[in-house]
Amino acid sequence: MRIRGLVVVLAVLLGFQQCGRSDHAGRPTIAVVLKTLNNPFFMDMQEGAQAAARKLGVKLIVQAPEREVDVEKQMQIIENLIQRKVSAICVAPSGSKEIVPAILKANHAKIPVIAIDTRVDKNALAESGAVVLSFIGSDNRDGGRIAGEFITQKLGGKGKVVILEGIPGHETGDARLSGFREALAKFNGITIVASQTANWERDQGFNVFRNILQAHPDVEAVFACNDMMALGTVEAISAVQKKGKIVVVGFDAIKDSRAAILNGDMLASIAQHPEEMGRLAVETAFKAVNGENVPSEIPVRIELITKDKLTTH
Repeated sequence: MRIRGLVVVLAVLLGFQQCGRSDHAGRPTIAVVLKTLNNPFFMDMQEGAQAAARKLGVKLIVQAPEREVDVEKQMQIIENLIQRKVSAICVAPSGSKEIVPAILKANHAKIPVIAIDTRVDKNALAESGAVVLSFIGSDNRDGGRIAGEFITQKLGGKGKVVILEGIPGHETGDARLSGFREALAKFNGITIVASQTANWERDQGFNVFRNILQAHPDVEAVFACNDMMALGTVEAISAVQKKGKIVVVGFDAIKDSRAAILNGDMLASIAQHPEEMGRLAVETAFKAVNGENVPSEIPVRIELITKDKLTTH
């Protein structure tokens, strides 16, 4: 983790050395600001952005805080990019409301802003007068609903369920949570015995679920609002030798969770294709820089990943 953190810091420092709105060859400079590069989901998003940048021949800067919860660092990164006079900024907001002042500064600098993966709070935007040109991402509420329907089916409509939430007040996690609860509300036999945040992180997922297990040893299923927390849950389950006795469903379908599904540690995860988000973000930013009209929303497909799907593709 320390090595990865160093890589992120170096990436930030190198990014600041890049040229501004265009390089010496006259290419536009597009910045992609992610929540972190310590999560495979955002690493995949970076790869999609890099592929699009190579194809389009644009200069790309990718930067991120070390931790997803570090909203202040993400805002600082954006403000520094504005000073560098980049051509466009694509951001996966760490805070749906908190990020708005940085977006407003980009607007004042006439730098188009595109949101990826997480929506910026509409009310906060309206109150400040800030503008996000386009949103690229999945329907997180629908993903939560799909996860909920899958778990209720596996439990036969009755059982004790735990939820590991994302960051409270964060649009992405709140939407997933809302969709999941909506699906479970249709079944009187389903009881949510605990719903706690683990802040998107694997080690917190382990610690939070281990504590929940002590209070509710008869829990039958877990929905984690991202795969990092789900993988922490898997480790906690393994530690008490309950593998195969608790249904675990995550969100993001990253490489490690797909492996966990194949070996039976998890039953499913919701895939939302981050590499496609990264590609679309750079392509949309490129169009905006060139004065083309872009859609206010660009949906990215979402699907349930199970062992059957992994072994038949």
